Amino acid sequence: MCGIAGIVNAHDGAPPEEADLWRMLGMIRHRGPDEFGLYCDEHAALGSARLSIIDLSGGQQPISNEDDSLWIVFNGEIFNYVELRAELQERGHRFKTHTDTEVILHLYEELGVHCLQRLNGQFAIAIWDNRQRTLFLARDRLGVRPLFYARSRDTLLFGSEVKALLAEGRLAAEIDPAVLRQIFTFWNPLSSRTVFRGIFEVPPGHYLVASKGNIEVIRYWEIDFVSEKVGTVYDHTLGGAEENLAEELVSLLTDAARLRLRADVPVGGYLSGGLDSSIIASIARKLAGNAFNTFSITFEDKKFDESQHQLLMARFLGTKHHVVHAAHADIGRVFPEVIWHAETALMRTAPAPMFLLSKLGPR
Repeated sequence: MCGIAGIVNAHDGAPPEEADLWRMLGMIRHRGPDEFGLYCDEHAALGSARLSIIDLSGGQQPISNEDDSLWIVFNGEIFNYVELRAELQERGHRFKTHTDTEVILHLYEELGVHCLQRLNGQFAIAIWDNRQRTLFLARDRLGVRPLFYARSRDTLLFGSEVKALLAEGRLAAEIDPAVLRQIFTFWNPLSSRTVFRGIFEVPPGHYLVASKGNIEVIRYWEIDFVSEKVGTVYDHTLGGAEENLAEELVSLLTDAARLRLRADVPVGGYLSGGLDSSIIASIARKLAGNAFNTFSITFEDKKFDESQHQLLMARFLGTKHHVVHAAHADIGRVFPEVIWHAETALMRTAPAPMFLLSKLGPR
């Protein structure tokens, strides 16, 4: 997890204040405690709070292209960056780092907004073109990584969390009653709204282009629920269809796990004791070897506790297993902090145990 933030002037106003960007980054320092980085020019300021996962020593953001006309800050992981890097090097691109961040930048140089179709990963991307004075924001297909923006007069603010935008000083934290009704109905705001009036999210599967005062939000991906293949794949008359589908599922899961294990730091997985997390942990353990860590939550309330299933699976896999116990008092104690991080009204306490678990690391 990293954090990004930025300020872009639509017209020829005063240059963004570096101090404003520092305040924005300060509010999301918990997302990236390893490094802070800034880029500032007369029209834009971009910043990053970095949690180092790939290229620990050389991957400080913001990162530029060869002629310093494009600058990127990025939160996320591009799982196929190794393959993309090789393609880009063959096409003559020169790299200064070994990060997936720089791969995105050179792919954008090559393909523009269509680079998103080549990315396998979860991401919130901001690229500033200082020649065209254009900002490109993009969010992954399912919205795993957050990305918010707001307009204040002639200035566009963006960041990984709403609190970063509020820290800049121009925006007021006002609840939007219409969105509050949405939350009580659907548990969440309807995209692209947030519970804060005037602050929006880049919706999952969309990108935003801001240029000289104009802002355009465009969908680049959506789920295709209707497929011509559906009727034939599940046709029992084909014979062996279920076996073929099972083999394909195992192959896809194995490839997905293999790509996600690419890191220069230890990698682990959540283990609830259920079927899905057990399958993923089993595949990852086989690929990663003895270094794989698993993490579980146990509960004071026996109705929710699945510790016996978790321990059984962890012992079977031989992982380095870590457990956090969530008592009722613990959930109540951290819930205000969970709200502060969630930045929305919550209709249940389930995020609190996950928050406790996220604090647990290998010891």
